[in-house]
Amino acid sequence: MGTGGGIMTGTDPKDELDLVNPASGELITTVTAVGAHEVAKAAERAHVVFESGVWSGRPPRERATVLLRLADLMERDAELLARLDSEDAGKPITECRTGDVPGAIESIRWFAEAADKVFGRLASTGHDSLGLISREPVGVAAAILPWNYPLAMAAWKVGPALAVGNSLLLKPAEATPRSTLHLAGLAAEAGLPDHVLTVLPGHGSVTGAALARDAFVRALSFTGSATTGRGILADAAETNFKRVSLEMGGKSPQVLMPDALSYGDELIENMIEAAFLTMGQNCTAGSRILVHQDIADEVLARFTAAAKALVIGDPAKPETQIGPLISRVARDRVAAAVEEARAAGAGIHTGGLPRGLHPQGAYCPPTVVTGAPENGKVLTQELFGPVVTIQTFTSEDEAVGLANASEYGLAASVWTRDLDAAFHLARRIQAGVVSVNAYSEGDITTPFGGWKQSGFGGAEKSTNAFEQWTREKTVWIRTR
Repeated sequence: MGTGGGIMTGTDPKDELDLVNPASGELITTVTAVGAHEVAKAAERAHVVFESGVWSGRPPRERATVLLRLADLMERDAELLARLDSEDAGKPITECRTGDVPGAIESIRWFAEAADKVFGRLASTGHDSLGLISREPVGVAAAILPWNYPLAMAAWKVGPALAVGNSLLLKPAEATPRSTLHLAGLAAEAGLPDHVLTVLPGHGSVTGAALARDAFVRALSFTGSATTGRGILADAAETNFKRVSLEMGGKSPQVLMPDALSYGDELIENMIEAAFLTMGQNCTAGSRILVHQDIADEVLARFTAAAKALVIGDPAKPETQIGPLISRVARDRVAAAVEEARAAGAGIHTGGLPRGLHPQGAYCPPTVVTGAPENGKVLTQELFGPVVTIQTFTSEDEAVGLANASEYGLAASVWTRDLDAAFHLARRIQAGVVSVNAYSEGDITTPFGGWKQSGFGGAEKSTNAFEQWTREKTVWIRTR
């Protein structure tokens, strides 16, 4: 049942989540999974506490004070939080220490400081009336998280949802619940009232589905696959038409114009980060490299050399740059797609795996595919692994056509010193985020969301994120 930190545990001890270290295949621990009945009780308690006003009725600055204390406590426990995500997800510890955890802390602080800046509007009316448009919390909200950025994605949702006064039910991914559970304990320590933040570890088909169908839940934010996103939309439509925001997959292009190599090592370093950050298990991973044919040979040589030089190893070691995939099932799926491309005549460029890795680890080497079959999985599907394809083009129009030849539209990057080309490519590429001369998703001040099958219903980050967690009300007053 709920504790001060809002951590839920199920009542059936046989229904557990086995947390397996992807680097060794060894069991880390087990966590009790929350069932549908516990979800219903948690949602009802969240509704009661919302209606009580113990959190929702506080002035925004008071809510901000609690969230800022939470950020301070996260900073205090930063090393523990980094270790939990590294162990659960197989992420390199340096990536967690320098990127994920600081980013999560920044998110909580930023949304805390924005809590009193969610302003309403005043309608333009005649002198005999006054139209007030305000934004109010939805009440009980829910968020379903992915496993690739467990703490960082939690912070993107916890920050704005709690800043505006909601009660939040948070379901971490099955494989990576520990940092989110610790976050709930820190929230209680920071002074968040009971049942304002409730963490519900469990199976997606049970716990996640129950959240999608619960009548008390008025808004749900999901980060994950398009298949699951469709299911959540269907569940919401069949029940209470809760507001649904979806951030789903990507197959992001990196477009290199003829002058891109003028950026030298900076270009290659950004390309490597785009392709292989979190072992390519990243929704904005630049998994499709589109390069002008005039520079294609040099780009291939330099990029593959850099990929082969990446340090593959135990994610607990600071020097490791490439750890395991989330599971051996994921590794086998990625390997099968690469072998399919090889069988179809594609060129496969990889340095292989070093000796000494744990034999049960889910390791997959950084891999570059050239001449991929047009309809092959490596070119069309989000593999979520360290695999990139390289295609060539001869004109800007051809580059745009290749970039947009995907059902996804989350992110893209463009490399050129030609301002006109950069502007026109950025305008024509169908993606929610386009970076120029960098691999970037922007920062906390800019909205993040996808086009086409990459996104639906709302954006993360920036003040736009508050729209997911609030509803608009018009108050019309007739005056004398």
